[in-house]
Amino acid sequence: MNGPANRIEKHIVVESPAGNAVDLLYDVSGLSKGQLKAAMTKGAVWLTRGKNTQRLRRAKRELRTGDEIHLYYDPEVLAEIPAEPKLVADVGGYSVWNKPYGLRSQGSKWGDHCTVTRWAERHLLPERPAFVVHRLDRAANGLILVAHSKSMAAALSSLFQDRNIEKRYRAWVSGDFSRQSSRLRADTPIDGKQAISEITFVRQENGRSLVDVRIETGRKHQVRRHLAESGFPIIGDRLYGAAANNDVDLQLTAYLLAFQCPVAGEPVEYRLDDAPAFEGV
Repeated sequence: MNGPANRIEKHIVVESPAGNAVDLLYDVSGLSKGQLKAAMTKGAVWLTRGKNTQRLRRAKRELRTGDEIHLYYDPEVLAEIPAEPKLVADVGGYSVWNKPYGLRSQGSKWGDHCTVTRWAERHLLPERPAFVVHRLDRAANGLILVAHSKSMAAALSSLFQDRNIEKRYRAWVSGDFSRQSSRLRADTPIDGKQAISEITFVRQENGRSLVDVRIETGRKHQVRRHLAESGFPIIGDRLYGAAANNDVDLQLTAYLLAFQCPVAGEPVEYRLDDAPAFEGV
C-alpha cells in the first residue's frame, strides 16, 4: 500500500517455508536487498509469530509457515540522522542520558533508529536491550532513564506511577513571570486526568523569564500546556506557543531526576547544572 512520501506498507503471511525475510520482501516490495536490510536495522520491519509481534532486525532469520511479515518503509523517516545523546550514568540495570532536542523517546512502526533506547542498545558496552521507562518530548532536552531488563523497567515504572521520582525542569518563557507570582501551582486536568505542576520564578531579563518546574504527575506535554495556559508559553514552543519553524528550539530542559535507586537501594540524584535552559537563548 503506497501512501504519503512514497511510503510502502506490506503485510505478508508465510504460507510455506520460504527462506528468509529479505528474500520474501524483495519479491513483493520493489526495494533492493540493501534497502531492505537497512530498513530492518532501523526498525521498519516486524515479525508476527503466534501472538507475539516484534521488530525483525536479522536479515537472514528463517521464517516459519504462519509467520506474518510487516514492512513499513518511509524513506523520509529512514533518512533521518539521530541526534547524539550523552551518557550521564551507566548503572548496569539502567542508564541515564542527556537527550538532545530532536531525539525521540520512543519509535513508531516506521522505525526506531532515532530513539534514545535504540542508541543505548547500539552504543553501550556491554551490549544489552533497552526499554522505555518514561518519555521526554522530542522537542525537549534533558535527563531520561533507560532500563536494560524487563524487571528493571517494571521497577522504575512503578516509581513513576507511585510518584516516587522527583522530576524538575527549567524553561525560558515569554513575559515577566514575577508579575504573576513568584510561585504558581498549575492543576488544570490534562486529557481528563489530574495534572499538577509547581512553577517557581528564577529570574527575568529582556521580556522573558526563567522558571523552575516540579511536576507531581507526568501527563503528555504537561509542562508546556500548563505554562501556556498560565499565559507564559515556553520560548520555541511551536505547538502551544507562537514560535515559527525557523525560531529557536524549545527552551525546556529536564534537569533533575531523584529517586531510590532499585540497584543500589539508596537515594540517587542526577542533575544537569550546565543545561541549555539555564543560560540565555
